[in-house]
Amino acid sequence: MKPVCDSWFSTQTINDRLYLITEPHYYWYNRANLWLIKGRSQDLLIDTGLGVSSLRSYIAGLLDKPLLAIASHIHFDHSAGMHEFDQRAIHAAEASALRTGDDYEALCTPGQGWMQDDHFECLPYAGFTVKTYTLTACEPTHILNEGDVLDLGDRAFEVLHLPGHSPGCIALYDPQSRELFSGDVIYDGELLDELHCSHIPTYIKTYERLMQLPVETVYPGHYRTFGKDRYHEIIGEYLEARRKPGCPTETHPLPH
Repeated sequence: MKPVCDSWFSTQTINDRLYLITEPHYYWYNRANLWLIKGRSQDLLIDTGLGVSSLRSYIAGLLDKPLLAIASHIHFDHSAGMHEFDQRAIHAAEASALRTGDDYEALCTPGQGWMQDDHFECLPYAGFTVKTYTLTACEPTHILNEGDVLDLGDRAFEVLHLPGHSPGCIALYDPQSRELFSGDVIYDGELLDELHCSHIPTYIKTYERLMQLPVETVYPGHYRTFGKDRYHEIIGEYLEARRKPGCPTETHPLPH
């Protein structure tokens, strides 16, 4: 029997306006980065994790103004805590999946193999089991689309619709600082483009677009933060691999 965690979350202070929250007792490969951005008039929370422990309670001490929780996309490691928050945003392409609690689109049905007991080194609460895990349905209060601007009072983020990994993937871009909060669009690790919801030709178009975007720092949905040089390397490596003659143009399920 695995022990119950004393604290499910951990926090790293990047600066006085940015916090990185993670779920350190969950499998590193699929462990999401949750970003809390503090603004003058509003705060943003980009992604909400697995939903197995109360993120809202955990970050309560950091909140002193209205908060908008944003799902960078519907996959369970990013969106399953959305139901805890009063203000919830997701791209239009995946709003229905959040509204209905669609486990298949969230990649957390038992048959898909992404949610496994051995991915938890300890339990978030007594009696937890992945057999009963589900995406809790909740109504989006904000529907995000390409070109929307999220104004925090002292800075503003542009919503970029960047499908390929999934139809509703977004990133948030600050054109002043050239910072990109990229979700699962780009990160420094194995890029997943063969899920049932993925589409490689679309991913290629997204990366061709990103190649033209001035970026100094990427705050990704997984793994470490990186700068513009690594950003261009990742894009270049992906395009070189997927543009080769004979590369797949249709999606195929990942082996489990």
